[in-house]
Amino acid sequence: MKQKDSFADQIWMFFASVKLTVYTLVLLALTSIIGTVLLQNGSPEAYIRLYGPGLYNMIQVLHLDRMYQAWWFLLLMVVLCVNIVVCSIDRLSATWKIIFPKNISVNPRRFENVKNRQQFECHLPMDRVAQQAKQVLAARAAGKVIEKTGETGLFVYAEKGRWSRLGVYVVHASVLMLLAGALIGSALGFKANLRLDEGQTADTVFNAYTRLPIKLPFTVRCNDFQVKFYDTGAPDEFKSSLTILENNQESFTEDILVNHPLRYKGINIFQASYGATTPDEAVFEITDNKTGTVETHTIKNAGAVPLPSGAGSFIFEGFLPHYNFNGHNLGEAFIGRLDTTNGNNVQIVLPTRFPTFDKMRKGRFTVEVKSWDHAYYTGLQVTKDPGVPFVYTGFLLMIIGCWVTFFVSHQSVCIGLEQAGSGNTRVWVAGRANRNAQSTNLTVKKLVKELKDVSGK
Repeated sequence: MKQKDSFADQIWMFFASVKLTVYTLVLLALTSIIGTVLLQNGSPEAYIRLYGPGLYNMIQVLHLDRMYQAWWFLLLMVVLCVNIVVCSIDRLSATWKIIFPKNISVNPRRFENVKNRQQFECHLPMDRVAQQAKQVLAARAAGKVIEKTGETGLFVYAEKGRWSRLGVYVVHASVLMLLAGALIGSALGFKANLRLDEGQTADTVFNAYTRLPIKLPFTVRCNDFQVKFYDTGAPDEFKSSLTILENNQESFTEDILVNHPLRYKGINIFQASYGATTPDEAVFEITDNKTGTVETHTIKNAGAVPLPSGAGSFIFEGFLPHYNFNGHNLGEAFIGRLDTTNGNNVQIVLPTRFPTFDKMRKGRFTVEVKSWDHAYYTGLQVTKDPGVPFVYTGFLLMIIGCWVTFFVSHQSVCIGLEQAGSGNTRVWVAGRANRNAQSTNLTVKKLVKELKDVSGK
């Protein structure tokens, strides 16, 4: 009666199954397609607008909005890693015996019916031909040349490339490195955003997905921000001058541009965006439509000046980089408030692209923005991915493993010498390989040619 496998054996056989590899790869491929088609890291409003409330709830339950960080997707990757490791260990012992045998046995019969076999006769005696055959074979084989005497004659054998069978394990190791890099990056890395005004410092960024704060091991200061524009008004180039501070001491300063990030202590700081921020001061022109009086004032942010004729005060309250009016974006706008002595207080908006915009209000006082110092904030994307070295190592191993697997083979060549009539020697050359038979065929042809040349055939 066959003994039933233990629970540990059943677990091992489960993870050693090639079917598990296929199923896991298919699931990863299908879910990756979903992650490509489905909007990732969007707002709840965007999902409801695109898919409706019902599908949005399902997306939330299955974490399809952040699928590549979802626990079940990471679990699939872990299962694939374990599967690859167990399959490799399960088959490595047999492969190891082939690569590193205790004794290399020569069986000439294995070469009798191979396709890569050629034969000729020469007039030299067998012992001399055997000596030449060993010399020729030693020059082409990486391993030891073995001579064996058989019932029908003498055999000279050599081989090379046994180690090439390890190529598939190098490919397995590369896949494990790639998966490990993805898992480490997902578990220990982050992608965050940081907004800095000129002169502002920060040591905390906010996760791009969860909005939770993340403490940096250093402090970042934006010294200056510069932007150049095309004639059309579109941005040509924008860059930030950043200083890294540690223990309240400046470490170094570096300019960053789009695709030219700052990298320090495993953290990358990219130039992602920019925008206008509230200027320190601006010049306003205030007109008293009742008396015709016009006054010009330079007002600091949150500052106030008296209105003409002592009718009250005007307060500079703030700034909007984008002002929407009746569904139209009017661009940058200043916010102010008119506090009059008669108690008729009103907040006004002053779009810079439309200087006479305040006249539509038809009040006693009209305010217009004449000039201001343009001030910008820099939008930075801060990332950390400790899995990157594993990914690079995985790609390197993948290239090496594929090269070994597809272009290097385990070749064995046997030269047989048999006594022919009239003192001649019959010579046959045959080769075998676990792959790339064409290369073995060329090797056999070259050996035959060299043997004919040295034997005077």
